[in-house]
Parts: sequence; structure tokens; C-alpha cells
Amino acid sequence: MKIVIIGPAHPLRGGLASFNERLTRQFLQEGHDVSIYTFSLQYPGFLFPGTTQFSSEPKPEDLKIKVCINSVNPLNWLKIGSELKKYKADIIVVRYWLPFMGACLGTILRKVKKNKHTRIICIADNVLPHEKRPGDKQLTKYFLKPVDAFVTMSDKVLKDLRSFTQKPAKLVTHPLYDGFGVSIPKEEARKHLGLTNEPIILFFGFIRKYKGLDILLRAMEILVNKSKSENIILPKLLIAGEFYEDKEIYSSLIKELGIEDNVILRTDFIADSEVRYYLSAADFVIQPYRNATQSGVTPLAYHFEKPMLVTDVGGLPDMVPDKKCGVVVPPDENAIAGGIERLYQLGEDYFLPFLQEEKKKYSWEILTQTIFSLANKK
Repeated sequence: MKIVIIGPAHPLRGGLASFNERLTRQFLQEGHDVSIYTFSLQYPGFLFPGTTQFSSEPKPEDLKIKVCINSVNPLNWLKIGSELKKYKADIIVVRYWLPFMGACLGTILRKVKKNKHTRIICIADNVLPHEKRPGDKQLTKYFLKPVDAFVTMSDKVLKDLRSFTQKPAKLVTHPLYDGFGVSIPKEEARKHLGLTNEPIILFFGFIRKYKGLDILLRAMEILVNKSKSENIILPKLLIAGEFYEDKEIYSSLIKELGIEDNVILRTDFIADSEVRYYLSAADFVIQPYRNATQSGVTPLAYHFEKPMLVTDVGGLPDMVPDKKCGVVVPPDENAIAGGIERLYQLGEDYFLPFLQEEKKKYSWEILTQTIFSLANKK
């Protein structure tokens, strides 16, 4: 089949780009002709909270990536829409994660639909965003209209979708992020990162309010204070990811809580080639989210067979069976502190058989076959 994926890809960086490139490789492995249409301008600079939108990694030579979509130029949308209409792909897979993209992608897809051939399947990461803004619902409605069917990766997103449309939709487990290489011995990973050989928990990914890093920092204060009177394992907290809001909020909180000696900040963007060192170096991965749909960190932790602490919000507890692949707790500092203690009490080896069994569900082939089955529904 002729397949086009519309969404972030190299030279853009981040989880969506990694996902789209890995999905493309799965389609190629299955014998299809695949290309990615990505953004020449994804966000205007004033809307992007990080340092740069672009990857420092080399271009993937095995993929056809066309850098051509301008998210704020309506003339570009019409041009790309006309090009894809004439191309007559059998399937377009489009990513939707932010209402800001609704006008751009909705216009492109309306042009495509005029060829009466291409089936449009949306992978919806979010239907309503974590941080709501005026116009979100209108932009989402505009985007959804030309789409034929949907894939969601959490029940929360599926429920949000059903408040807008009853078009065909299927829920699929987020596939493994297995494109970052294999796990390496913990001591080797720590040596590479300049870390000492002591208990380490990991907070990984972009730092935004909904991810609850401040709650985790308060949980660390609880553990530090408890360690002064009780014999508990006190880990260092390794924070690996770029600030997408004011760094000073967290720096001040760390100082106020008196936990500077227990926190390791690596808050530049983590290049793809470095990801495996951070995951391999950690004992456990901590996701203290206030709210969530699904998380790309979870399939990453599964790939590296790292037990997790997740909060019982959104789709997170569905992805991490409690006391099997990790622990599930409320988004509260006391509960998170207690959950970290439980992880160390049970130990990494306890979780390993469950992680190895559970990760079998996280298949890219399941995703591609779901896309094909939705595309065949008329």
C-alpha cells in the first residue's frame, strides 16, 4: 500500500517524532511504500516552551521524510492538501495531539478527501489538551470532520473522542519505544553519566505542571526526613528532561525543601542516543502525574524492563498493573513517598517476570493491523 504519515519527524525532535519514525519502519518491514510529511514550521517560536524544536541527531537515511508543512500558513495548507490529493495514498495516518494543529491539519485533510480514494486514520494522543485554551473544542471539531477512523492509546482519550464523534475508533496499547538501543549494565550506564553507584530513581521527559514533578520533590523531602530516624533506603532523584515552564519554580522548591543533596538535575534535552543510559542507570521510573491520558515514558520503561511508580490518573494505572510492573498510588506526596519505599522493599528482581510478560502487549504489529482494519471499514 501507499501510506503517508503526517506528523513530527526529523529534523524535529521528541516523542512524537520518535514514534512516527518507528511506525514508518514497521510499515516498511511489512512491505509498504511509506513517506512522512513533517513540519517545516511546527510551532512559532513564542509558542514553543523549550530551547529548540530541532534534533541534533543525524537524519535517518532509511526513511523518506518530506519537510514541508507550515502550521501557520493557510496557503501552504492548501498546497500540501492538493499535493496529497493528487498522490492518492491508500492510507494517511495523521497524528493529533494539540488543538493548535486543528486548522492546519483539518484543511489539508479536507483537500485530500476530494480524491475519494484515501482513507484517513488519526492516531489521537489527546483530543482535549492537558492545558486548556479558548477555541480548543472548535479547532478539534474542525480537525475531526474529514477523518474516517481513530486509534487511541488510552481509554481517557477514547472517552474524550466520543464526546465529539461516533466514527469508528479502536483502543491500542502504546507500542514499545524500542528504537533507543538495548539496555546496558547499570554500573556502566552510571559511569557514562558521571553518577555514583547508589540508589537512583528517575523522572524522565519534558517538565510541565501536569506531570507533577513538584509533588515528587515534596515526596523526596518526606523520605529525607524519614531517613533521619528510620532505616530506609533513601534514593537520589535523577531528573532528566527539559523544562517546559519556569525552571526557577523547581530550583526554589528544591532549595526550600532542603533536598539539594538528593536531587540530580540533567535538564537539557536528552538526545536519542543518550536515552538508554538514563533508563539503564535507574532502579525505578517515577511518573507522579497530576493528570494524564497515556504516557510515552511507560512503554520506554517497559522496553528497558524498569519497574514504575505511576499515579492513578488517566490511562496510567491501566498500563502498569499494581504490584506487578510497579506500584500505583494517588497523586499525593505522602502516597508517592510510600510508593517509592514499596518499590525498594519489593526490589527490582521481583517485578522483572511481570515486566517481561506485560511488554509482549506493546507490539507495533498490533498497531499497524489495527490501522488496516479501520481503513477497510467503509
